[in-house]
Amino acid sequence: MTTFLGLESPVAIAHRGGAAEHPENSMVAFEHAVNLGYRCIETDVRATRDSVAMVFHDENLDRLTDHTGPLVERDWAQLEDVRIDGQEPIVRLDDLLGAWPDLRLIIDPKSDDVVAPLIEVLRHTNARDRVCIGSFSARRLRRVRTESPGCTSCSPAEVVRLRANSWGLPIGKLAADCAQVPPRHPLIGGLSIPVVDAAFLRAAHARGMPVQVWTVNDDAEMERLLDLGADGIMSDRVTALKDLFERRGLWR
Repeated sequence: MTTFLGLESPVAIAHRGGAAEHPENSMVAFEHAVNLGYRCIETDVRATRDSVAMVFHDENLDRLTDHTGPLVERDWAQLEDVRIDGQEPIVRLDDLLGAWPDLRLIIDPKSDDVVAPLIEVLRHTNARDRVCIGSFSARRLRRVRTESPGCTSCSPAEVVRLRANSWGLPIGKLAADCAQVPPRHPLIGGLSIPVVDAAFLRAAHARGMPVQVWTVNDDAEMERLLDLGADGIMSDRVTALKDLFERRGLWR
């Protein structure tokens, strides 16, 4: 039985708090997931011009809010009136961590300039042991592993190495504690290759690494991945994911 931040596998994970049911990365989304009983959420952070870590995915405000332009070009005080979907304020990371002291988080630092504010928030909230840092940037992961040791997921290069290991190739040690991956990796021309299969799971589990899959919003795909033995599913459809876990006797 693999564990993740002290939670037994498999783990249901609210992607951006449950973006299909409430404005993504908003406090109302996080509260909804927690009220459903979720013990782990996935989210993103970016830094303001005055180095405040904010819970936000995009570089620009345009898609999600009633304002435009890069978030990093505004100080924290200039974001107080910005609303996600015209309704919800952007959340400070320290407020999210303080709201639910037992909640586990998967946090993706979306830019280099947020790494230092993220590390500082984790330090002053004493939250490092309940947070996993994941990123597409190997550079950011290296910095986190050096300056704030704790749970981290695989970088893209480490996922490739783990995939190679699943085919029988020796790869040596990996610095990551878990693998957070898509079910398939897209190729040119609309083609894709599977990432998560039985061999990949065996290779990760042989290293004591749980495998969590994102972002899975299709019921049949959720079922398939749980049948394979995936250790976690990240979904925007948090009610449907909970219902599936309950039907299978996996909701804890």
